[in-house]
Order: sequence, then C-alpha cells, then structure tokens
Amino acid sequence: MSNPKILTTVVGSYPVPDWLVALPSETAVADATRVVIATQEQAGIDLVCDGELYRFDVNHPETNGMIEYFTRPMSGIRNDSTFEEALAYRAQRGMAFRLRPPGTVDGPIGHGTLDLPAACTKAKRLATKPLKFTVTGPHMLAKTLIDRHYGGSAEKVAFAIADVLAEQVAHCDAAVVQLDEANLPGSPEEAPWAAEAINRVLRAVKTKAAVHLCFGNYGGQSIQKGGWDKLMGYLNALQVDHVVMENAHRPAEELAVFRGLRPEIGMGLGVVDIKRTDVESPDDIARAIERAETVIGPGRVRYIHPDCGFWMLKRNVVDAKIRALVAGRDLFEGRSVRRAA
Repeated sequence: MSNPKILTTVVGSYPVPDWLVALPSETAVADATRVVIATQEQAGIDLVCDGELYRFDVNHPETNGMIEYFTRPMSGIRNDSTFEEALAYRAQRGMAFRLRPPGTVDGPIGHGTLDLPAACTKAKRLATKPLKFTVTGPHMLAKTLIDRHYGGSAEKVAFAIADVLAEQVAHCDAAVVQLDEANLPGSPEEAPWAAEAINRVLRAVKTKAAVHLCFGNYGGQSIQKGGWDKLMGYLNALQVDHVVMENAHRPAEELAVFRGLRPEIGMGLGVVDIKRTDVESPDDIARAIERAETVIGPGRVRYIHPDCGFWMLKRNVVDAKIRALVAGRDLFEGRSVRRAA
C-alpha cells in the first residue's frame, strides 16, 4: 500500500503514568517514555512524540512543566518571587491560571544548564518512527515571567529567550521541531513581535519546523478567548513547514479563515477534541478531514492530530483517541472500508 498523503501525529504531551508520579527516577522516565512512544507506534501514528514526561513537575501541575522546564535552568532568571512580585503577577491579564510566576528576570538571559538536545537524543533513541520534538515558544515563556532587567518589556524578554532557544534547537536531531504558543491567541495585538521572536528559533531548525497554537487547556477549559481570523497575519509570517492548529473544539464556520493560509505552509488540522472525554469514531475523523478539504481546498491538509496535548486525560481515553485518529485517516484515504452502523 502506498504511503498516506495525510500524516497522523500528536501535539506533544501524554498523561503521566501513575507509577512514574509515585516513584520518579531517570530510569522510570525513560521506561515511561518508551511506553508512550510504543503506544503511538502500535496505533500507527506516523510522527510520534515523547510525551514530554521528562518535564513533569508535581509542584507545577497547571502547566505540566511547559514553562518551568525551560525557564528554571536558564541563567538570568531568578526562580523565586517576592510577595510584591506575586501580587503584581496575579494582576496581569491572562495569567489567572497561576498564583505565582515561574521566575523573575533579573539579568541577561542565557542558556544556564538548559540542554534540549540531550532530551531530544534520549527520545529519538527510543523511537523507530520519525520523532517530533516540542519546545515552548518565546512569546509564551516571556509572558509568564516578571521582568526586572529588560525594562519591563515582554518583547525584549522574548527576543532574549528566542536567541537561547535558537542555539538549542540547532542541535536537536528530530524529524520535526515544533514550537508551542498557547498565549498568543488571546493577545493577537502582540503578533508582530511574537512572529519576529519565533522566527529566530524556526530559522535555526535543521529539519522541518512546525508551530502549534491553541486557546489553552487548563482542566479541560480554554484559557484564551478570540478567533483564528485575528492571527492570519502571524501565521503567514511564520518561516515554517506546517502549523498545528486547534480546530475540533472551535466553531465549524471558523475553518474558512484558513483559505488565507500561505499555500507553502502545510495545514495541521485538529480533529480530536482533547477537552471532551468521549472518543471520536473513525467516521468522525474522516468527516472532519472531508469538511476541511471542501472548505479550504483539496490537498491543503498535510497532518491531522488532536487539538492540543493529551496530558489532562486518562490514558485509556487517550489511547482510544489515538487509534481513532489513524483509523479515520485511513478511512478518508480509502485505506480501510467504512463499516455499516
């Protein structure tokens, strides 16, 4: 059978196994990562992820290590905060999902002990299929920090972080390096400088670069409000192979805005709603692809995936959704036969 035209992938995170939380160790993380990758490969996922298990921090479950894993090792960022800083942080727009900042910038931002290539290499050794390595983007990281060094400018903080991330990803040997930006959809007015910051990182990727955007996921709830129409200029400015978008949980009519996506940029279509626990059927997945092909044009969809990371769901639900993702793609492409209801 020929290779599929539309590839299946996941956005990044996977539920942290209970036994890893109970008895964490470097060996246990490697074992858990092996399970996560094998689960995807057995389901038929084309582009697998490591589950981001090595980032998990029980003290910061609200972001599953999406922030602290990157900012804590960096030099120039103090990892505690004063009472006054915490109060000021809570007053900021868009940060209501956290009580305290992950850190305060009080010097020039540098690599410190951050070592993304090492994490990427460990995951790649466990995979037999192409691996996607995920990195939180500079806009998201900058917006969560308090700045005491760059004049209170999130833009300047983002550029400094971008320069660090660019040098890191230049040494990451993965089939795809994906940058995740979950804060920008709620702040589209920041898109011009956010695009400049993320492009510094994307240009450094030696393989395929991707960008994931969503409206957040905290306890199954969207954190950001807005619409994709406000970010089409940002998307078209990206120096990227493809984008990875939240679509399943969004209004169906919103899909039409992606007609304006530059044809050089592949569309990654979210067809699995991670904010719902019921499992999509292969028919649901196939129809979502059919609708996208009708609305934005045949051949525009290059990847299908869940809307966002899976880490807040139970493993049995996640595994069933992964299997449905592959089965639905196969149904759409005629690689399997639609069964009668």
